[in-house]
Amino acid sequence: MSDKIKYLGNFYEDWFLEYASYVILERAVPKQNDGLKPVQRRILYSMFEMHDGRFHKVANIIGHSMKYHPHGDASIGDALVNLSYRSMLIETQGNFGDVRTGDKAAASRYIEAKLSDFAVDVAFNKRLTKYQDSYDGRNREPIELPMKFPLLLLNGVEGIAVGLSTKILPHNFTELIKSCISILNEKQFKIFPDFESGGLIDVDHYKKGKKGGKIRIRSDIQILEKDKLSIKSVPYSTSTTSLIDSIVKANDNGKIKIKNIEDNTAEEVDIIVTIPKGISPNQTIDALYLFTQCEVSISPNCCVIQNNKPVFSDVHSLLIDSVDQTKSLLRGELELEKGDLDKKWHLLTLEKIFIENKIYNLIENAESWEMVLDIIRKALVPFENLLQSEIKD
Repeated sequence: MSDKIKYLGNFYEDWFLEYASYVILERAVPKQNDGLKPVQRRILYSMFEMHDGRFHKVANIIGHSMKYHPHGDASIGDALVNLSYRSMLIETQGNFGDVRTGDKAAASRYIEAKLSDFAVDVAFNKRLTKYQDSYDGRNREPIELPMKFPLLLLNGVEGIAVGLSTKILPHNFTELIKSCISILNEKQFKIFPDFESGGLIDVDHYKKGKKGGKIRIRSDIQILEKDKLSIKSVPYSTSTTSLIDSIVKANDNGKIKIKNIEDNTAEEVDIIVTIPKGISPNQTIDALYLFTQCEVSISPNCCVIQNNKPVFSDVHSLLIDSVDQTKSLLRGELELEKGDLDKKWHLLTLEKIFIENKIYNLIENAESWEMVLDIIRKALVPFENLLQSEIKD
């Protein structure tokens, strides 16, 4: 009887490990090969299945994606909006919000999206894709997409799992392309984070994005007049709203002195800070960097899924692996195309031999389909050497 006893702690240990594994592999951490979390992969695959060159209501995309993603429409909608900001894979129409101001996207029934031509070219090939059953077994979904571009480094990613987290910062498209060319030419290269929100960056301790590294990002602050400053950018991961709140809080705590603050952000960030007379604008700028979100410190943590396990890496290694993967995928596509051409050529050659040598006359009196095939096989035997020599050529 004692052999059959299993204590609650044992159950907890087993269940917790299963839960942790699920969150790490299926929710929070992206795969290195395509740079996508499961929800992002399912959204892109759904959009590929729906793709007809026209925009689709985001609500329809969400509904289609729910065939593959078991966690509800809200998570799918949020992931689609976030994926559209920088990845270059999705074209949008309507109000998708603004990361600079923190404004949310409009309801999914009011906005539209479709795959870009770039996405169709670099992220999909059904013949090179391995599939698995969806969560309910009714459909087949890709295990990973054949991504021929370092999407993970372009888009960046952030996720909190059980026992670990990941934070890979976004990078500049052109710089990634130039670095890929350097890798192909076996030359040295460097890549650093790049943010759409702009600003100034200190990468002295970036450490290639490895765990333990750190960067500092500052807003671009300009002196308009003796008593007026203009904040022209917001640091990555902050918004104009949170930045203004931090300035007001610092003023209330006596860290800085301001007379008024107004947000004139439209196409460009423009936050006007009015300071009292007699206060140095340069000292105020220093105080803004020291006590508000005009300067933030970010610690990257390059963690990805490799061979179904979480691995800590760095952005240089990720880019080199991406180049190798792209070469492999392009080679695979060329081999598939060569195989298709070989089959087409073979069939055309057989048709030519069949017609030029009037083999069709031999099957006129055949009494069955099996006899027809036997006659054709025997008639083609003299041409085997010809076919083989042409294949070698």
